[in-house]
Amino acid sequence: MLSRFFQLERRGTTPLREFQAGLTTFAAMAYILAVNPSILAITGMDKGALITVTAITAAIATLLMALFTNYPIAMAPGMGINAFFTFTIVLGHHLPWQEALGMVFINGFIFLALSVTGVREKIMAAIPLPLKLAVTCGVGMFIAFIGLKNGGVIVANSATFVGPGDFTSGSAALTLAGIVLTAVLVARRVPGAIILGILAATVAGGLIPNGAGGHLTNLSAGVFSLPHSPAPIFLKLRFGFLTHGWSKFMEAVPLIFTLLLVDLFDNIGTLIGVTKRAGFLDAEGRLPGAGRALLADSIATILSALSGTSTVVSYIESASGVEAGGRTGLTTVTTAACMLLALFLTPFILAIPSAATAPALVIVGVFMMQSVIEIDLADFRIAAPAVLTIFAIPLTFSIAQGIGLGLICAALLALGLGRPRDLPPMGYGVAAMFFLSFFKIWPFR
Repeated sequence: MLSRFFQLERRGTTPLREFQAGLTTFAAMAYILAVNPSILAITGMDKGALITVTAITAAIATLLMALFTNYPIAMAPGMGINAFFTFTIVLGHHLPWQEALGMVFINGFIFLALSVTGVREKIMAAIPLPLKLAVTCGVGMFIAFIGLKNGGVIVANSATFVGPGDFTSGSAALTLAGIVLTAVLVARRVPGAIILGILAATVAGGLIPNGAGGHLTNLSAGVFSLPHSPAPIFLKLRFGFLTHGWSKFMEAVPLIFTLLLVDLFDNIGTLIGVTKRAGFLDAEGRLPGAGRALLADSIATILSALSGTSTVVSYIESASGVEAGGRTGLTTVTTAACMLLALFLTPFILAIPSAATAPALVIVGVFMMQSVIEIDLADFRIAAPAVLTIFAIPLTFSIAQGIGLGLICAALLALGLGRPRDLPPMGYGVAAMFFLSFFKIWPFR
């Protein structure tokens, strides 16, 4: 039944491989169960309720993606967007978190309208194939950068922005050892290489001091716990910015527009990057069933606002499951089930150190960077926007910003060289939208 429903044989996979891939994706993104509540709780939201809501919304959204598309793409509250929610909307504009949830809800309905009318799919199709390949590479570099940062291999540096960490520290040493071990397992084509690397690093972390009197893997809090009630934040959204006068409404417009822009292109970038690596894009770079994927994402955004968290997005960590062999929605059904189990196993999940998942992200980044050989870098018209996109995604820490800079460069090159047809009309429209947002022209005044 599973084989027929998820078309396992057609996509050359097995239930065991999909299960391993789902576990790998979950292990790579399980950090969101701790990180999202810690960021949103700064607004005054109940942290215990946030842990429960994060797990539930991630599970429901991931199931929607699996059933709508049969793609191995997991979803959860987005990093970056949760920081924008907390530090810009709530703290920066002194708005209650309930109002911020209302903005997320409005954003979701705009998304739904754009998805149902096919506008989002047309925007996705307007990105040229070389830029889509560049997005895949940029996302790969981004994932690897996050992995090295999480493992303490690279750290902030006031003089050079980033610099090498202390390789003798337990976290960095475990990360580097995990990268080598996982790379060897992958090169030897060992099934489930990435999840085996995560498990091995987690076990080793129990023997490595963390510098604070404990160990990197710490199970002192136990293994099981009962989930917290979501009641303090569930269905608490408010829409005062629509009813408290014109000035409040005009203050909300740019915030909603930013949510829309970042969410739209973070999702498009993730879909392109992960599905390209899985082999789902056709010869012209189009994704079959893209409309269904974007529809699932739209519904998930609305559900996230109702549940009490910031926007749910497609997760770039899904690429780790793809590299572990995941090719169908059964991968993400497994991930969703793990999210629900995590409600009762939160202490155990949180005990997995970031140094154990960091090697998986680095190895996935290496895989995704391999797409660079498909970009014709000998043609400068292609190379300039493509390389700019690849560099900008990790250096701006934003998939959306990277896509925007690449599209603006492609548009200006096409016009400057007298070859306007190199980019479709929708491509120019999207480039113009990014230009307006980058330079804080309407509606940011």
